[in-house]
Amino acid sequence: MNAFPTEHDIKLAVTLLVDHYKVPEAMIEGIFGAYNYERLNQLLDNLGENQVDIRELTRMLVVEKGAQLFAGSSVEVRKLREHMLRQLPEQELIDLYNRNPATGRVITTPSYMYRPLYEKMWRSGGPWPRDFVRTLGFPIVFSGISLQNTATTEPVIDIEARKSVPPLVDFQLQLKERMLEVLNLEGEKTRCVVTLPTGGGKTRVAVESFIEWMHQRFSEGKYMLWIAQSEELCEQAIACITDMWQEKEFPESLRVYRYFAGKTIKEEQLIGGAVVASIQQIYSRIVGEDPVLEDILRNCGAMIIDEAHHAAADSYGALLEKAEELCGPDLFPICGLTATPGRNNGETTSLVKRFQAYLIQPDLPKERKYEENPLLYFREKGYLAKPKHLVFQSGRVYEVNENEVEKGAEDLLTPELLEVLANDEVRNYRIVERLLEIPRGKQTLVYTCTVEHAEYLTSVLNAIGRKSASISANTPKVARRMYIDAFKNGELEFLFNYGVLTTGFDAPNTEYIVICRPTTSELLYEQIVGRGLRGPKFGGTSECTIIDFADNLLRLGKPLAYQRFHQFWEAGGTLGTGSLSQSEQ
Repeated sequence: MNAFPTEHDIKLAVTLLVDHYKVPEAMIEGIFGAYNYERLNQLLDNLGENQVDIRELTRMLVVEKGAQLFAGSSVEVRKLREHMLRQLPEQELIDLYNRNPATGRVITTPSYMYRPLYEKMWRSGGPWPRDFVRTLGFPIVFSGISLQNTATTEPVIDIEARKSVPPLVDFQLQLKERMLEVLNLEGEKTRCVVTLPTGGGKTRVAVESFIEWMHQRFSEGKYMLWIAQSEELCEQAIACITDMWQEKEFPESLRVYRYFAGKTIKEEQLIGGAVVASIQQIYSRIVGEDPVLEDILRNCGAMIIDEAHHAAADSYGALLEKAEELCGPDLFPICGLTATPGRNNGETTSLVKRFQAYLIQPDLPKERKYEENPLLYFREKGYLAKPKHLVFQSGRVYEVNENEVEKGAEDLLTPELLEVLANDEVRNYRIVERLLEIPRGKQTLVYTCTVEHAEYLTSVLNAIGRKSASISANTPKVARRMYIDAFKNGELEFLFNYGVLTTGFDAPNTEYIVICRPTTSELLYEQIVGRGLRGPKFGGTSECTIIDFADNLLRLGKPLAYQRFHQFWEAGGTLGTGSLSQSEQ
């Protein structure tokens, strides 16, 4: 079954909702939001597009909700389910209820069956949703999809051996050999920082190196502790560890522990293996004196810190203090991973000093241009995509309130200011105009100012016939996976997001990145543009167009992040301003 409705599924669903079940316009507007509906039609009118009627609005809902069309427990969704159930022939209603009866209640009167049915908990892909959509005549995709391979979300999994993965390329192989050389030389006292541009495969190189070095130690009950900043990065690490373990000739299985998202590991499950943890959970378990964490630290064979530029935080200090208390001052090998394609080496140097570490980076050809900017090497060799950077001047003027900015904040644009930008209809009009200039069929990631901004722009693009979806931290995991898979498969042109898709997200065929959300944070900006940097040798694209929407921000204490990436753009990339570039036409 497809995770996202096909065009046939969408058309059938719209026909059923509008023509067969005659869902009232007010009900559809209620799900969509009356204010958003009015705002949408006003923008469409400004663009010279026809306003949305009930059929088009229904289609937009079907596209945006996808397999989750009937999911949820909101009043509006329950009213929709109730409306359709009340139009079923009596015998079909009785049969449906008898197959899905209310727990602990005996109901024989049909008129009393509606409420327990439309209020019944909706577990995506479960027996009740599947029976509901089949009975009402909808394609089965609208029952929702359950998370695939649910066993892999358990706190403990065992990875079996043997799986083929692409071999490391030359510079990755050199990096791996250097890492193993340092580990074998320094042993338990190893301290290293590995740096590679975003998209260069630092996770893959580090996983392969440490799995080989830790192999015998796993059987001794030792742990490889991998620490990341987010659930997405943790899951990305687990996927890579799984692939690499299965690719090797090791005859035994490897136990992997999920130590993030509140998952609990029991002491009796501890036998050594790979622990993938979020620093947030580690810190909370240090405070809570979790015996599981103490056992992991006592028997830690190596610690890898992903996105190591965060290691200056107090939570990492608490971790290292706890580890020293349990293990003594020598601890165990510690390796930091960082990607610095657009910044200078100052931050990397401070990391090296913090860890008193070896700096391990690719051994590139000793030509001057490579030493001055290794990005050019990666692009010329096809490992990274060539960026085309366009600055689109919005013409809008905003004032930054310095009193609202948190002292020492990396990003000087407050949520309050981002909210103002998101609700500026003139600015939104220009954003949509620019998005519509992107050729059809080009996969485009759009970073917005707020969650509501992402949802609103998604609605506008869908109304004009450019299939889009939006995700945020509030999007249920099952829906998030559905939209991401649909985007990767080319079923969506635009994927709008706020607060996600900066790390741990892989969509190598992304050809456009549109940044509607300005930022002064170089780290955030680097993570955003990194989503489109994978080159053809890594399954990505030869070019990626990055479009920045620039506003006149008064009283801003430091320049916007993109203005500090000149070296990045100029290393074989292109710069531009304004509207549609010649290469896009």
